[in-house]
Amino acid sequence: MTYSLWIIITGVLVGITCGMTGALLVLRKMSMLADAISHTVLLGIVGAFLVTHSLNGVPMLVGAATVGILTALMVQLLDSSGVQSDAAIGVVFTSLFALGVVLISFIGDSVHLDVEHALMGEIAFVPWDTWTWNGVNLGPTAVWLLGFVFILNLTIILLFYKEFKISTFDPQLAISIGVPVVAIHYVLMSMVSFSTVASFDSVGAILVVAMLIVPGATSYLLTDSFGGMIALSALIGALSSLLGYTFALFVDVSISGAMATATGLLFTLAFFLSPKHGMLAKWYRRKQMQKQQLNA
Repeated sequence: MTYSLWIIITGVLVGITCGMTGALLVLRKMSMLADAISHTVLLGIVGAFLVTHSLNGVPMLVGAATVGILTALMVQLLDSSGVQSDAAIGVVFTSLFALGVVLISFIGDSVHLDVEHALMGEIAFVPWDTWTWNGVNLGPTAVWLLGFVFILNLTIILLFYKEFKISTFDPQLAISIGVPVVAIHYVLMSMVSFSTVASFDSVGAILVVAMLIVPGATSYLLTDSFGGMIALSALIGALSSLLGYTFALFVDVSISGAMATATGLLFTLAFFLSPKHGMLAKWYRRKQMQKQQLNA
């Protein structure tokens, strides 16, 4: 495959993987927790490297999942102790992310990981970091890792589709019929952590946050179907990657930044043009109601 095609595949996989997971977060009103986890997983990545001296996929996924669950637990603990939920997220987010930044200083120059790399990533370098097996070049490592996490997340959603649905819309009913709501919650946190760490090296935390939140928010404006929202969010994430890469190619700007900007553009279009929830549709319905009242 060509250099550009690998970048496009990576961006699309990030959009799909984060998009379908982010739709669940948006429905559960947990979008800012995704922001926190996408930053605090830096601590998990650094911790995994300090223990294993490797940035291979499995140690990173384990470290990220551990810190992701730890983030959710700490936020829940502070929230239940009387701290406002947004303040709890802010305290945990900044503390764990800062600890990860501090620990990076112990790594030094032994690995290509720093704060700027963690925040911004560099998707243009993805085609050069390849996975070789028995002397055969199998393509970029990031693509394989993202592909694995995509299949894992999709499998979890399909296996626990009913549990996710009922615990999202009516957690009390879910508890009463025996759905393990707490376990489902932490499974979702693990999915967010996996998605983040798989995307981290390629695109950085900034695009991960955009892909986790904005496609889900956009699809929320376009459909009232639970399954449809998950699918549409993944599609919007993929489309944002394609539009962002095309724009970055012609204007010569940051690829990750352009992809994140594309998510905002698609959200803006949905915000105004959505057939049911868009501003223009609401304005039209309001005018129609006023006209009916005048004619009554």
